[in-house]
Amino acid sequence: MDTQTFSIVMTVVVAHFLALISPGPDFLMMVRSALRNSRRRAIGMALGIALANGIYIVLCIIGVGAAVAHSLWLMTLLKTAGGAFLLYVAWHALKARRSDYAFITAQAAGETGSRAPSFAKEFLLGLLSGLSNPKNIIFYLSLFSVVLTPQAGMGVTVALGIWMTLLVFAWDAMIVLVLSRNSIRGAFARAAFYIDKTAGLLLGVMGGKLLHSAVKES
Repeated sequence: MDTQTFSIVMTVVVAHFLALISPGPDFLMMVRSALRNSRRRAIGMALGIALANGIYIVLCIIGVGAAVAHSLWLMTLLKTAGGAFLLYVAWHALKARRSDYAFITAQAAGETGSRAPSFAKEFLLGLLSGLSNPKNIIFYLSLFSVVLTPQAGMGVTVALGIWMTLLVFAWDAMIVLVLSRNSIRGAFARAAFYIDKTAGLLLGVMGGKLLHSAVKES
């Protein structure tokens, strides 16, 4: 790898990491899952989000991402679906009663909770969360437009795509490991009702903005 290619790759890696640690819908979904579930179940959410990012990365590498990003009706459809999904999650968070969070306190005390979502459900929610965010495909498209140059071969591009996907999973898994500790979960359990309501409100605002953007563009 020559100096120019190395410089391009490092620029993309840093940009991706900075975007990854910026709070967004996926981050809020990950925090909710980590606080509400056991580690194993919350890891399902992390895997789903990572897979969604991996799918968009593959689409950008093979050129399909550009077609999606430049198609008005596809982007409108993606924004509509994304907005509807975020509003759906927000509605469930906002309508929940205080008693619905009792299982979090029970988990923090080491008791088993049957009301927690399953691994498969968390995985599906994570996958839908990642796929429903149209900013993801636009972001990866912009990154790979920098990487896909004659100087950078396909091997470097594929390796970078794998690295990005693994980094997404590693970051989300770290959130799970930190927030699923009993000491931290116990502290958050007392405020879970308000945390979930705040996350639901933020997700609702993001979903509303996506739908507004879809209607405006259509």
